[in-house]
Amino acid sequence: MSEDYASAGLDRSQVGHLRHLANLARQPPNQWELMKGKGYGQEDFGGYRFQLAYAAYALALTHRHRLPAAPGLFKPIFERLIEKMLLPEVWMYWRDVSRGGSIWNAHLSAGYREEWDPVKSDNIMYSAYVQSMALLYHYLFGDDRYARQGALTFRFWSYFWGGEEKHFAYDENSLNDHIYWQMVQSGFLGVACEPNCIFQICNQPAILGFRLHDLVYGGDVAAEVTRSYEKAWREFGRLGENGHYHIMMAQDTRAVRQNVAKVPWVDAWCGALMNMWNRDFVHAHYRDQVRDLIKPGPEGRLSIHMVPKPLVMGQTLITDDCDFGWVAAWASEMGDHETVQGMLAHADAYMSPKWRDGGFYYPRNDTLEDSQGNRTAIEPMSGNVLLGYARLNVPDGLHRLYSSPWDKARFAEPCLSFVSDDIDVSRAVFDRNAHQLQFRLQHNPAAAGESFVTLSNMGSRGNWTLHCDGDQLARFAGGNLVIANDILLTRAGDDLLLHCPEGSPREFTATFGRA
Repeated sequence: MSEDYASAGLDRSQVGHLRHLANLARQPPNQWELMKGKGYGQEDFGGYRFQLAYAAYALALTHRHRLPAAPGLFKPIFERLIEKMLLPEVWMYWRDVSRGGSIWNAHLSAGYREEWDPVKSDNIMYSAYVQSMALLYHYLFGDDRYARQGALTFRFWSYFWGGEEKHFAYDENSLNDHIYWQMVQSGFLGVACEPNCIFQICNQPAILGFRLHDLVYGGDVAAEVTRSYEKAWREFGRLGENGHYHIMMAQDTRAVRQNVAKVPWVDAWCGALMNMWNRDFVHAHYRDQVRDLIKPGPEGRLSIHMVPKPLVMGQTLITDDCDFGWVAAWASEMGDHETVQGMLAHADAYMSPKWRDGGFYYPRNDTLEDSQGNRTAIEPMSGNVLLGYARLNVPDGLHRLYSSPWDKARFAEPCLSFVSDDIDVSRAVFDRNAHQLQFRLQHNPAAAGESFVTLSNMGSRGNWTLHCDGDQLARFAGGNLVIANDILLTRAGDDLLLHCPEGSPREFTATFGRA
């Protein structure tokens, strides 16, 4: 089924979401324009780490299911996202959170201390994203750069305070092993986020990481972990008395906190991720759960019921829960087209969608509702990432990524191995049955670049012809390359550089003889 989505390609909004994620990734180090939410200190669910990680997940799903022959579009964006993920501003919150003092761990805080290494203990809500992003990169692109010693190193030094540099060196293998042994030490109940708090949600990305490690290196660690994880949770159950996912477990007492208020992000985030390995269970409960969360609106538009913020220690929480975005992302994974389209229609009507530098997103708005009671509030995590994720995902997209390994033969197939920053790709698929590389390109005047793509592996399947909008650009036969339009096409060693003219999208087809 992935090939069907690849053949259809992307529409304008989907291309715009990809462009926006690329724009965010291209910002200079420590520039976080459009990404800052209401919360303080990167502690809540709208933090930079979540936006970076789910941007990478959205890219992975789009590459795998919709643009499989365009690795050159996604690879550099992934590298920039991972580079940003390692910046201190993303993980420094852990220095404070590791000391405890919340209502869930205050009674234990005398035994905690300030921890600078952001992956050493607990903090699965960061470590698992670094792990899974690095392994996604290796799996998707066949590049082992994050397997090299010290490739995932966390550094901090200030001229003004703190003494010598803090330096914690890991790589995709050592970090994967470290998280695995933390899972073992917990009895496979999971690794804590903040001290003493084991969230079901936050352990799902680690499971994705284990599966990707298996796919890259061999082994079956993910099956061991999920089997043991299920057994460990059997006495508590996944769901509360009302049929909604448990929020978390206290590590010391093993007391489970139920989602009594039916807070949308709990079910949506957990369901969207757990579907990758526990599909039948997630699908079996989806309809009853989502029915409690969805709020119908006019003309088929859908929103969600807003749950009031609770008072905690006498304080009203100021956080980004990202409820709306998570429900849309969850519905996309469930293949619930009606809900996805209804929520996107609501967002388009009431959440002020915007085009900026060729990218499409929904800007932050802290106002809960308009004068007619329509939800208008949206956080950067939802507006930058999750609604784009919902538009770009396919039914069971994460499940398919997890359960249906991508044939490594793709690395030898004709593809777009490099894409200039100013080129939008709305279609890129190698059709093995038709022996054709089919792709659609458009120059984006809002971006800077050299307006070309690199075509690789073109000589791997015998003779070929390349057409643009029906006109032949080149042919290769008997070992000879004849270029009919050297303005658009030039040779670069074994590759071809294809220059994309300005104007409307151009359709390209390379047709190959049998190898």
